[in-house]
Amino acid sequence: MEYDFSELAEVIRINSYTKNVEGVNRVGELFREKLEELGYDCEKIRSEIYGDHLYFHAPSTREGKGRILLLGHLDTVFPPGTFEEFREDGEWIYGPGVCDMKGGIMVMVEALRTLPEIANIDILLVSDEEIGSDDSRVHTRRIAGEYDYTLVFEAAGPHGEVVTGRKGIGTFYIDIDGRAAHAGNNYRDGIDANAELAHKLLSLVNLTDVEEGTTVNVGKIEGGIGANTISPHAHMVFEARFTKASERDRVLQSINQIVNTPFIPGTKATLRGGLQRDVMEENRAQREFLKLLEEWSGKTIPTERRGGGSDANIAASAGSTTLDGFGPYGDGDHTIHERASKRSYMDRIELVSSIFRGFLAHQPSGRSTSS
Repeated sequence: MEYDFSELAEVIRINSYTKNVEGVNRVGELFREKLEELGYDCEKIRSEIYGDHLYFHAPSTREGKGRILLLGHLDTVFPPGTFEEFREDGEWIYGPGVCDMKGGIMVMVEALRTLPEIANIDILLVSDEEIGSDDSRVHTRRIAGEYDYTLVFEAAGPHGEVVTGRKGIGTFYIDIDGRAAHAGNNYRDGIDANAELAHKLLSLVNLTDVEEGTTVNVGKIEGGIGANTISPHAHMVFEARFTKASERDRVLQSINQIVNTPFIPGTKATLRGGLQRDVMEENRAQREFLKLLEEWSGKTIPTERRGGGSDANIAASAGSTTLDGFGPYGDGDHTIHERASKRSYMDRIELVSSIFRGFLAHQPSGRSTSS
């Protein structure tokens, strides 16, 4: 069956770069109109920096039954004037957000449209996911913690996989102070911040354990004044990613130890930054929920783990049983070649519709243990 992508094309053509507050809010308003037509009530969560976060309450609630939160984001990574077109051919649709993740939100909307009744299925759409959810994180964590289950509508895997695990991500900054001195006349009077940075850089990188899925990457360094001056200051930016809570704890403890242990006497180091998204680990509650989804849909749902983070990490850390990847499959995301599969788009609407119908017909009560 041929599908009309005009509704999706309309929101794709609106630039919703995270810092384009007007564009993000216009996209949010279009989705608000669609969801209010289904009976949803919209609560706007204002941001002083970014667009509004939108929290939608279902038309009705069945007391004593499970509750699902549908989670998505309105923003994309493309500044105005860089990538704003929508086009399609026989197999693919192209444009900013077709898979990451305006396409995912449209899958959500289309699936809800198939239901004769909507109950216990609420929605949160945030405006700053693409830059780490710095503003929305506290709201997502608070809201997701109230739900038994969270479905996140990032892109599916190439074979329709949903995501059961995501790496935790932390971004950190180290500022190092030394003491300047003339490198020829007063070498011994100097305290070399650059040398201290070099020692710390190697110690940080050595925390990497690829077999455990842990990486520490120092992505940027700078320091000093010139070749004839002992460096009085240095700075580095680094990222840590991990697949296990035990590795998170090891890395964070080691980072603090490295920062607080001077290799060059007289240097002083200051650490800033921290976790953006905690690790999302596979767990028993997920597996039990996935079995229910397969029963409701009559389909086998493949799974995968991903190295990148999403707001699924935040929902999972809040205690909600979380699965990600319910949007359409696509590739080229975060590039001007972003595209999504038409077949996958239709398949995802069918899958999510069947999951919603099964949930409404056989809503589980209470929370499962997540060990």
